Amino acid sequence: MRSFRSPIIIAGAAVAAGSAAAFFYAQAGLTLSHFDARAHLVVARRILDSLTPGWQQIGAVWLPLPHLLNMVPVQVDAWYRSGASGVALSVASTGIAAWAMARLILISTGSIAGGATAAALFIANPNLAYIQSTPMTEPLLFATAFLSLALLGSWIEHGANGSTTGASAALAALCMTRYEGWVITCAAIALTAGILLRRGEPLSRAVRVSLQLAALPIIAIVVFTLNSRWTIGYWFIPRDFFVPENKALGEPWLAWEQVRESVQRLSNNPLVWGGYAGAVAIVFGFFASGRRALLALLLSIAAAGVLPWYAYLQGHPVRVRYGLPLVAACAALSGAAVALLWKPMRWIAGAVLVVLVTWQTSPLDRQAVLVVESQRDAPDVEARRAITRYLLDHYRGDTPIMISMGSLAHYMQELGRAGFDIHSILHEGNGEAWRYAVLGPKGYVNWVVIEETAEGGDALYQAFKRDANYLHGFQRVAEGGGAALYRRSGEQERLTGDQEFRSY
Repeated sequence: MRSFRSPIIIAGAAVAAGSAAAFFYAQAGLTLSHFDARAHLVVARRILDSLTPGWQQIGAVWLPLPHLLNMVPVQVDAWYRSGASGVALSVASTGIAAWAMARLILISTGSIAGGATAAALFIANPNLAYIQSTPMTEPLLFATAFLSLALLGSWIEHGANGSTTGASAALAALCMTRYEGWVITCAAIALTAGILLRRGEPLSRAVRVSLQLAALPIIAIVVFTLNSRWTIGYWFIPRDFFVPENKALGEPWLAWEQVRESVQRLSNNPLVWGGYAGAVAIVFGFFASGRRALLALLLSIAAAGVLPWYAYLQGHPVRVRYGLPLVAACAALSGAAVALLWKPMRWIAGAVLVVLVTWQTSPLDRQAVLVVESQRDAPDVEARRAITRYLLDHYRGDTPIMISMGSLAHYMQELGRAGFDIHSILHEGNGEAWRYAVLGPKGYVNWVVIEETAEGGDALYQAFKRDANYLHGFQRVAEGGGAALYRRSGEQERLTGDQEFRSY
């Protein structure tokens, strides 16, 4: 009973701490500072609120699980405009992650102190505390990742008998949350096979279990790629998804240094070195004890670093946020290091480590590196209000407003806070309607918002650069934050209603 209750208590404490952090950052007006936080709300909302609602609105660049979970709650206007439903999902995810990491450490070592230390370090990091106070997708990544590992550990601990469906389903959920989950899943399955071999299972059984675990994740990834093909015409993310401007392009060591630096900036020396110590202790424990070999599953979280390393190697701009999974890994591995100490020293060592980490970095910090990075769009948010004010004064629903969601989804959410529903916007998710209108908006819409600066400008801006007559008949009426609003000029030319828009 003790082993059952302790992780639940830890999870409850994590939810309470996460809720307090969410309130703190909401009071500071930082809940939706990151433009991706606003964009994720739009993707979830548009599944039901759209000119063409339905499964095709799930999207194809971001993985779908976070948006499917938020699909219904985000239809409440107040929750959509404030991000409350997405934040609630993030806080709940923090509780699940804390429970799962504590549970895995407990069943591997019998140490409550190690599990409590891991969870405390996880929720005390200001950057992790901030990200779970937003509608971002990283918290759900942590929840599904650690839950998968806990289910795998429990299955192995109970003799590696019975069905692997639960663990496989959790891994599939992980693969449908963020792309780091694909790497974590591969590592978790490989480590599971290694643990089975370490416990004396034959190679044939280890291979069979690996295939069973991989079944549902593979199905999930296949479904995702098919949906991508159906909705945007690509089997996978298009190659021009980002502008390659990183100096680490083609430089493996420099790309790795950028990943390492991001982890250092997101945490501090005690946490990073605690993670290193945990990794070394786990490797020794793997060979020393079959039961403690279960802790090797935690190493799979660190495999998430492969994704940003590869992205930077391809020239993707540096985003310090991409180091967050490695910070979570450091917290879990540090807890494992505490759990592997001599029993009388565990609580003392755990307390000392938590004090050192929190002494160097406050758990709630408006100047934390991720909080600062998330506000880089703040000046543009203010500047884009000029566009919103013009629309509020002049837009009467004559036709939808044409906006490229690939570049301005965050602005669509800003419009939502001003009272504009997504079904008043024409975007890429509207299929044939978008494909016809993007060839030339005249004759389809009276309003066009174009992103002109970020990533070299959006698809509409690129079309305008290729053809100076692309916006013939439109007048530039407002601008701000790198975006511009065009209105079709000439009362006699202008379309008169949504019915004519739909008739093409």
